Parts: sequence; structure tokens; C-alpha cells
Amino acid sequence: MVFAFLLAALPAHAEWPQFRGPDGTGISPSRNLPLTWSEGQNVKWKTAIHGRAWSSPVVLGRQVWVTTATPDGRELFAVGLDRESGRIVHNLKLFDVEKPQYAHPFNTYASPTPVIEPGRLYVTFGSPGTAAIDTTTGKVVWERRDFECNHYRGAGSSPILFGDLLLMHFDGSDHQFVVALDKRTGKTVWRTERSVDFKDLGPDGKPQAEGDYRKAFATPHVATVDGKPMLISIGSKATYGYDPFTGKELWRIEEPTNFSGSTRPVVGHGMVFYPSGFSTGELLAVRPTGKGDVTGTHVVWRTSRSVSKKPSLLLVGDLIYMVGDSGIASCLEAKTGQVVWTARLGGNYSASPLWADGRVYIFGEDGNTAVIEAGRQFKLLAENRLDDGFMASPAAAGRTLFLRTRTHLYRIEEMAEARAADADRE
Repeated sequence: MVFAFLLAALPAHAEWPQFRGPDGTGISPSRNLPLTWSEGQNVKWKTAIHGRAWSSPVVLGRQVWVTTATPDGRELFAVGLDRESGRIVHNLKLFDVEKPQYAHPFNTYASPTPVIEPGRLYVTFGSPGTAAIDTTTGKVVWERRDFECNHYRGAGSSPILFGDLLLMHFDGSDHQFVVALDKRTGKTVWRTERSVDFKDLGPDGKPQAEGDYRKAFATPHVATVDGKPMLISIGSKATYGYDPFTGKELWRIEEPTNFSGSTRPVVGHGMVFYPSGFSTGELLAVRPTGKGDVTGTHVVWRTSRSVSKKPSLLLVGDLIYMVGDSGIASCLEAKTGQVVWTARLGGNYSASPLWADGRVYIFGEDGNTAVIEAGRQFKLLAENRLDDGFMASPAAAGRTLFLRTRTHLYRIEEMAEARAADADRE
């Protein structure tokens, strides 16, 4: 089976254009990223970002963008910074929200990561609003505020680009669907409702727990399967394959005891790999073929040991790397699910890990970053710490890490003096 990432759908020269990077997998082509840093070491700049938000930075050319919101969710912003200096160039209030939905204290009103391409930034805050922004002028090109979806605990799904389509998830307690917008105009091209039977209706005909088990926070992913593009989409209680051009459902894998899927899937070896979400959660490897409900025939392997719920996976060669929310890092054989190693890092984790140049970077909610050597033996190379902790995932471009803590955005790189000292020691 021909199975490869659909890289042509993304700008070829983009550096970190979307959630989880150029191909959406957390793998960076960067070399010479810093191994060590702190508040006083290898920080080129540090810029305070107003409001409260967990969206991750995106990077293109001289620009770095994030979104943010007031803590009460009444004002929603996009913030553009100069890559070299960290100076805020655009501070754009995009939406005023008269009556914000409830967002769980663990979440924010600006958690979805934007996606960028030359000249355009696409941002979404879920049902409160989606917009396309001219990255030169900061002007809004189009906006949508008409999608009905009670996110119940706040939005979390990031948008992605596929050709001229902007693909998004809306998995709330009341409505659950995937939508494709024309990125040039914002008009709906297709919309597909989730097909799984949630089997959660009470005697009164209403969903149990007010529909809490119907919501999800995952980000879609497009891959090529047998020569054709396929949209891989994690929802609540099911994961789906769709035709990204039409929205037609191709197959689904049902997991009736799991809900609130929150990651972006990865693909390789003829399989899709993804954590199924809460409450217990499992890591599944499935074959993305067949038609209809293929739960009984297309699951290759599954495991429930120390599986992440919020951080996405890394697939590097034959190995999967992941960190559980409570701090257990692990490495598994991708083809079989066999555990290669596990290690207790401590702390709690929401950010997705990053692979670059043979290293895996794992970012904790306490501000600690563990840098480990990628391979079949666990080897801790460094531990680094920044104030305020990580909820957002990292971005890497060139030899630079762009790291967002709860309060600041950092540019982290080896300073010239450090590189010279390293060269002398070698």
C-alpha cells in the first residue's frame, strides 16, 4: 500500500506553519537547536503575551503568531511578533463575545493553534469565531461566526489547510461535525456530521451528562492512502477517515468507552496511530482502509499502558515516543506496540513533544523540559526550566525554539558565545 504524508498540501517553504509543524507530526528538520536553556541562558528574547491562552506559536518568514483571549472570553485576539526582535507588530482584537460559553479552568478561550501561509493567517476560537487575516496589513479578509457548537469545556481543535480548503472540527455537546471552508472566501464547501451512535440518551431522551461525552478537542490530519488523500479525524467515541474533497465518510473505528479525543494522529507503516482520549484511554494502531464500521477488522494493536490523553505522539522511523499526562515517557515499536522503554519524568504534561536532530524534547506544565536521546535506550541529555510552565506546544524553525509559557513567548537558541565555546571544546 502506498502510504505517505501529503506534503504538497502545505507551503513548501513554511517553517512552522501549523499545530505540530510543517507536516503536522511534531518532527522538525531543524539542526543545532539548543540543548540547554534557562531564564538567564540562551534566551534571545522574551515577550509578555497579554490575556490567557494555550494556543501554540506558528512561524513563517519574519513573523511569529499566537492567539490569546481575556480570561473571561469576552475579547479574542491574534498577536503577531517580529521574529528577530520579539516586538509585537500586530495586536488584533478580532471578536467581542457578549456571552462566552463556559470554559473549564484547565482550558482557555484561545486554545486552538492558528495556521499560516504566505500572506494569510487563519485563526479559530471555535464557535465564537473564525477569521482569515492579511498578515501584512493585519486586516480581516473574512470571518465566520455562524457555527453552532457548545464546546462545553472550551474549544481545542486546531484548523489545518489542504489545498484551498480550511478543515476544522466542531465536536461539542450539542453538535458534532467536520467542515471545510474555502480559504479564500470563508464559504462552506462541505460539512459532514459525525455518524457514531453515542448511545448516551437517558429516559428523557436527552444525552447523559449534558452531552459531555460527545465533545472532543482533536486536530485533523491529511495523509495519502493508496495514492489518494484522506482526512484522518479523531472525534468522541470514534475515529474517522473522510474524503477531504467532499467530506464523504470512508470508514470509522468506534471506541464506545472513550471520549474527548484531544490529539493529532500520526501515520506510517500502513497504519494510523492515535490515543483514543479519556477516560481510561488507549493507544490504537489501525489500518485506514475498508468501508463503514471497521472496528472489528482493522485494529492492528492497542495498548492502555501510560497512554497520553492530551499530548500527541511522535512517530520516528520504527518507534513511537509519547508522554503520558502524569509524566511517564515511553517508547514503543510502531509495528507491534511492544514497549521498548519507559521512564518516569515526573510532573504533568499537556504540550505535545518535538523531535529534531536525534533528540526528543518533552515540555511540562511546571516549565521543565526533558531532552532525551531518540533511540532504543532511554538517555536523558538535559533538563531545562522556564518560569510559568507549558500548556502550548513548541515551534522550531532554523536553529531556534519558539516556546510559549502561560505568560510569555520565548525565542530560545544557542548564543554565539556558547557555540564558540562548544567548538573550542571539540
